[in-house]
Amino acid sequence: MSVAAPYHPGMQCCSLVGSNPFVSTGRRLALSCLVVLAGCAVNRVEPDGARAETGAQACGLWMQRLDALVDREGVRDGGATRLTGFAHARVDRLLASFALEVQGSDARWQAWAQATGELDREARRWELLNLPDAALRELHEHDREAMAAHVDACAAIAWAEAAASPVRRRALLAQARVPDEYALWKRALGLYPLSRWPFLAGVKRWESEWAQTLVEGSRSAMGVPEGYRWAPDGASVAPGEVQGLMAALAPDALGIPRPSEAQAARLLHAYAPVVEVVQRGAFDRVGRVQWADAEAPQVDATQPTLYGRIAHTRYGQTTLLQLVYSAWFSERPPKGALDLLAGAVDGVVMRLTLDPEGRPMLADSIHACGCYHLFVPGKALTRRPAPGWGEEWAFAPIRLPDLAPGERLLWRLSSGDHMLESVTAAPQSREVSGGVYRLADEDGLRSLPLPEGGRRSVFAPDGIMPGTQRGERVLFWPMGITSPGAMRQWGRQPTAFVGRRHFDDPWLVEERFAVEAGVLP
Repeated sequence: MSVAAPYHPGMQCCSLVGSNPFVSTGRRLALSCLVVLAGCAVNRVEPDGARAETGAQACGLWMQRLDALVDREGVRDGGATRLTGFAHARVDRLLASFALEVQGSDARWQAWAQATGELDREARRWELLNLPDAALRELHEHDREAMAAHVDACAAIAWAEAAASPVRRRALLAQARVPDEYALWKRALGLYPLSRWPFLAGVKRWESEWAQTLVEGSRSAMGVPEGYRWAPDGASVAPGEVQGLMAALAPDALGIPRPSEAQAARLLHAYAPVVEVVQRGAFDRVGRVQWADAEAPQVDATQPTLYGRIAHTRYGQTTLLQLVYSAWFSERPPKGALDLLAGAVDGVVMRLTLDPEGRPMLADSIHACGCYHLFVPGKALTRRPAPGWGEEWAFAPIRLPDLAPGERLLWRLSSGDHMLESVTAAPQSREVSGGVYRLADEDGLRSLPLPEGGRRSVFAPDGIMPGTQRGERVLFWPMGITSPGAMRQWGRQPTAFVGRRHFDDPWLVEERFAVEAGVLP
């Protein structure tokens, strides 16, 4: 299959570097190739414009067929938001927050366009991997790498058109919004203005009990582990090396620090936590997520694994780097006959926000459903007061400990419900009764092999992990969240029943905490 677009040597670069969905190294180089290709697509248009028009039309028809198959087969990636009328752009909440700031600067526009294009490009790689072979044949294709190169070439033409048209550029930026995870119709039907008050009272009671557990746990000496303790392979990274890594990061024109693959891996390893879980059964052991013969994914506890990703948050004019770690368990077992919170698969997400020199300034955590959002601020942060009593704001009963050289953060979780009980500092050399865990790329969960052949994401197109529904959804639907309690994909995690709050909100930290003078530029 060929695309009626002007040939340029940049096409070969894009095909070689960007077409392999398993290769993440060189993504930026591949995007640079697309910029070259896009520029040539504009500069080498025939005088009557027919050649470019034919290429754009062919691409539009082909992409429509591809998207129809992706939706029909249920393999649409549920992470970043697609923009109607712009098949090659997707946004997350971070990029959406910059949409109003890029219109007056070509450099910032180009950085924003490149980032939105990369979000789409990455999502499509997973979607192509997950498409069944039979669906490929409907497109008269059999080579996923060639299809990825085809998508890249069409994206170059589309971005060239957007770059050449101020009207199209403005339309694209106007659409750059991410819907929140709260359905207004559910809140209206559930009489939210009234029903939120008993829900909020229940949240406050729970937070009061949990705060006592956290304070007592963080004050006590850990001593011999009460359960299994897992640690990352290798020694902790010296603070000086972390500062060097941070200093070497090259922010883009938006000011977003974007580490290379090697830099990201080193930073994630530098602060990879020690995880301790009180043991009551196999459901308390961290493991590798995989598909088996069940509706929900399975967690193989014989392969201890934590999953990592890089994220960002904004504070004033500074964009801060975040390190995100996820631990997965086979289930949250029932505590009784009517435990509405129990169900298949349980995940706990731990996140560190770093200051510009690479020092942890804030930790926060949720379960993968978005529930139980806990903030653990460092000494440089002061909690801002809530704007009113009628919403969940910032539950922060304990402080982040300082880390001495050779120490890591130790996150201690309870048995069964995997609630965070303490955040302390622990020497790397302490006993690790659970063994060493592997640190894997969280994005790999977007395409895993199936027992019968083929591949599938562990998340459905709506961002929810199938088979992980909880009984609580029967009671909590008036708060507006779809299937509360179910495990969710990054970017689809609401973290408050009362009010509105998302784990990946780019202004989450700034709205809730004031930073001590001199910490940020």
